[in-house]
Amino acid sequence: MANQKIIARKQETVNEITNKVKESSSTVLFEYHGLTVNETVELRRKLKEAGSEYKVYKNTLVKRALDSLNIDMDSELNGPKAIAFGTDAVAPIKVLSDFAKDHPALVMKIGYVDGQIADTNMLKQLASIPSREGLLTMLASGLMGVVKDLSICLDLYSKDLEK
Repeated sequence: MANQKIIARKQETVNEITNKVKESSSTVLFEYHGLTVNETVELRRKLKEAGSEYKVYKNTLVKRALDSLNIDMDSELNGPKAIAFGTDAVAPIKVLSDFAKDHPALVMKIGYVDGQIADTNMLKQLASIPSREGLLTMLASGLMGVVKDLSICLDLYSKDLEK
């Protein structure tokens, strides 16, 4: 019979995974086999800068945690996988996608983004979305264009009234 301490430790890990998935806007499973230690450290640093983190858990414990949340990712829970958790829905996906361009050993498999399961195609689409700062810059430039056009129109109108 299994030792009660071991069972308790495993249950703590399952609870940790469950809480991280609940608190995260995005959770991404990816293959990391083949990355060197230095590359792994670099990936952790980049994810941390983006407000994300990644951990490696046993697949059986991840399966238990996901089953308790009614999330079906069983098809991808074979072989060594790591999980990236992020409070921003797109940030960890962008970091992983950018990192995978230079390191082909990293392969994103499946994700859970804002309550939806995302396959590799959806993850690629999400990775192509500009960052929050980029979107805000686009919005600001669009608003500035409208204000600029309005000021030009008002100036021309005032000059026309002066005639």
